[in-house]
Amino acid sequence: MNIQALMQQAQAMQKQVESNVEKAKKELADKEVEAEAGNGLVKVTMTGRHVVKRLTIDPSLLEDEPDLIEDLIAAAINAAVTKADELSETTLANATSGMGLPPGMQGLFG
Repeated sequence: MNIQALMQQAQAMQKQVESNVEKAKKELADKEVEAEAGNGLVKVTMTGRHVVKRLTIDPSLLEDEPDLIEDLIAAAINAAVTKADELSETTLANATSGMGLPPGMQGLFG
């Protein structure tokens, strides 16, 4: 195989990876994760691209101190971000799998 053929193959592979990554990013915008804090008193729904779609606060919590409510909201959002990050990592890894890339290089296209 000559160098020109290798370069063409590498360019084709890069275009395929970029296409797969773009599709994965669009998919992440549609997928949602849900997280909660305080045994479900506060729930957050977020997309895989970190857009908060819904925040639910149990009415019984509204009688408590505002500091507690704020802490639980922050905890639920942080838990949702963690789940969205995990979803993103898995989705993007799947987008670049099977492309013959070494494991450390797959993240270069995310």
